[in-house]
Amino acid sequence: MFLTDSEEEISNEYLKNGYVIRPVDDIEALNEIKNEFITTISKIIKDKTSLNPEDLLNNTHNYISPSELNPFRMKIIQSINSRKDFRELYFKTARSYLELLVGNELVMQNRINLSIQLPGDDSSLLPVHADTWSGDSPYEAVVWIPLVDCFKTKSMYILTPNKLKKIEQFFLKKENKSSGALYQEIKKDVTWLDVKFGEILIFNQSLPHGNIINEEPESRWTMNCRFKSIFTPYGDKKIGEFFEPITLRAASKAGMKSHLLKIQ
Repeated sequence: MFLTDSEEEISNEYLKNGYVIRPVDDIEALNEIKNEFITTISKIIKDKTSLNPEDLLNNTHNYISPSELNPFRMKIIQSINSRKDFRELYFKTARSYLELLVGNELVMQNRINLSIQLPGDDSSLLPVHADTWSGDSPYEAVVWIPLVDCFKTKSMYILTPNKLKKIEQFFLKKENKSSGALYQEIKKDVTWLDVKFGEILIFNQSLPHGNIINEEPESRWTMNCRFKSIFTPYGDKKIGEFFEPITLRAASKAGMKSHLLKIQ
């Protein structure tokens, strides 16, 4: 392995823990994304009494009820994803880490996902799961970016690789195998991730992860997007359908166009 000491360190951390948390590569790109959200939210919310952007994000529950949340979220997703450079800005926040951990010839999910969790609301829960259980490729990594500081139940949890025997033991049992029962089995072993605004989380989506009811007094705003190396095996999500190439190199482009000469 021809990696530098710092590259070895972050690689080993990802393999050991199943995730890394680091400062964003490009804080200007992240601030531009956040400002776009603030502008979009301000257009949707009629009550303009908030004096600063953080009120709109951490205190969204003061403006939006749980019954209004999903239509509100969908309007924001449609608006944000319609911006042509949105995915490029997103990629800039994590580029060096992705090139180290995933590869420098990447495909990126076509649309960025948005999660909003209001305090005490059970309508936006993501039960414990691993994306590979539903057909995703194990070669994918998720870049998870908070627009507010995320901690405790305002964040997400992950089951680290050294705790996976808990999953094996659970599925060997004959009794109820619901996601709720699984969480009860592993909840003492999961790691809750503290990720501040200005940091990114990159995690292995093959590991069980999820969230529970946000018991903190603030609303959670997070984005997530999948990346993988273009030449690694695909699961149910295919290139051209779910993924789009973003950093294909010249030699690969030339190779795809080349025709081998037949020697008579």
